[in-house]
Amino acid sequence: MNDIDAWVWWLVGAAALGIALVVTAMPELGMLAVGAVVAAVVAGLGFDAVAQVLAFVVVSVALIAVVRPIAARHGRQRPQLATGIDALKGKQAVVLERVDSAGGRIKLAGEVWSARSLDTGRAYEVGQEVDVVDIEGATAIVI
Repeated sequence: MNDIDAWVWWLVGAAALGIALVVTAMPELGMLAVGAVVAAVVAGLGFDAVAQVLAFVVVSVALIAVVRPIAARHGRQRPQLATGIDALKGKQAVVLERVDSAGGRIKLAGEVWSARSLDTGRAYEVGQEVDVVDIEGATAIVI
C-alpha cells in the first residue's frame, strides 16, 4: 500500500466517482471526479497531502458553485415546441381546389383549409403539393 503514489489513489477515486456518476446520473459526482483529477495532478507535481486535499476541495466546490446553478437553470427551461397554427407553418399540404391569390382549398394535417397563394401571379392545381408559409386567420398562405 505504501509503494503506490498518492496521485494513483486520486485517480482511483476519480474513476470511482465517474462510475458513480454514470450509475446515479448525479452531475455533482462528476464535479467531484474533476476535483480528484486536479488533486492527482497536484500530487504528481510533488505537493504534500494538505495541498492535494485543498486542490480537491477548492476545485470541487468551485465547480459545484458555478456549474450547478447553470445546469439547474437549463433544466427548468421548457423546450420550445410549436403548437397550434405555429406548428402548421412549414408543413406540406395537397391542393383540393385550385389555389391562387383569390383563394382555394388545401388538405393540411388531415383537415381542409382555405388557402391562397403567396405569389399573386401563381396558381396551384388540384393534386399539387404546396408548402404552408403562414396562417392568416383561417387561411393558409402557400407557395
